[in-house]
Amino acid sequence: MAKINPNPLLRLHSLGQRIWLDNLSRTLLQEGTLKKLVAEDRIAGVTSNPTIFFKAISESPHYREELQKLKSDPALTAEQRYETLAIADIQAACDLLLPQYKSTTGDDGYVSLEVSPALAHDAAGTLAAGLRLKAAVARDNLLIKVPATDAGLTAIEELVAHGCSVNVTLMFSLRHVRDVAEAYVRGISRHVEAGGDAGKVKSVASLFLSRVDTLIDRRLETIGGEALALRGRSAVALAKLAYQDYLTTFSDAAFGALAKRGARPQAMLWASTGTKNPAYNDVLYIESLIGPQTINTVPDATLAAFRDHGKAEATLETDIDAAREQFAALQRFGIDMDAAGQELQVEGLKQFEDSFRQLLALTA
Repeated sequence: MAKINPNPLLRLHSLGQRIWLDNLSRTLLQEGTLKKLVAEDRIAGVTSNPTIFFKAISESPHYREELQKLKSDPALTAEQRYETLAIADIQAACDLLLPQYKSTTGDDGYVSLEVSPALAHDAAGTLAAGLRLKAAVARDNLLIKVPATDAGLTAIEELVAHGCSVNVTLMFSLRHVRDVAEAYVRGISRHVEAGGDAGKVKSVASLFLSRVDTLIDRRLETIGGEALALRGRSAVALAKLAYQDYLTTFSDAAFGALAKRGARPQAMLWASTGTKNPAYNDVLYIESLIGPQTINTVPDATLAAFRDHGKAEATLETDIDAAREQFAALQRFGIDMDAAGQELQVEGLKQFEDSFRQLLALTA
């Protein structure tokens, strides 16, 4: 009799990693799909962004009636109509995940809502929008999503100091990882010193991966020759080195005093984990980066692929020397990973801004 292979998504829990769904829509909510994923695959969180909401509102029939009612009110702006739709979805997802949030005392069960990309270079505007959205959603398991721009770093510190849980997005380099961790530590230190309950603050740092390989591979192909052997390895190397930074920053020696007062380490989250190059393993950015106290947020297709044929083994702390050598080799070929990360952040922000404009056109 053939042995039945268990769902590899469930084994990730025993290895300390949580899987979040990088998608949200009323179709997923109202037709029971998200509830099923939570029950059967132990999905422990949900992320959203302007691109996801544009796709949801433009394609799902479950928004049409409410959107028409909202459009009949001339006092509402297009952004207010969008937020009304999005906040209802976020609240429903938060409610669905609330049992996980409670049973893990605030470690799991989060849903992310992004501030307007138009505020990416406006620290004060991001702070105000983040606090406003937090109040509007009124759920403890909400994460306010903020980009890791220079202004975003200021806003992240301020939001955390105000006791707001934050998902930092659009990170593409070790510099981004380090800057964001420092902003979080400053913010949670201020929150603790002001007498706040640090245990109610959660933060994750979202490092985007597949876009890194897409850009770096393109540059390696331009160089040619021996450089071609480095293709498809840069994003995984980046994540492994970022995790080493995480371990250093949030070790007992560095973070211990804050941890004793209830502060949580800022978890590393692997984002953009759908493999873009069809020549690569379709679960590359899951299988290669499994380790404790991490999150992987995956699109529907990648989730299904890993459920079907993924291998759940501890891999995040293997081949660290090879990751360092990858970075050194890229440097020898004239590729600066921090500079590339900054370029990718600008590009990613532009894509979100474009999606947000499409959203507003949809709700105008």
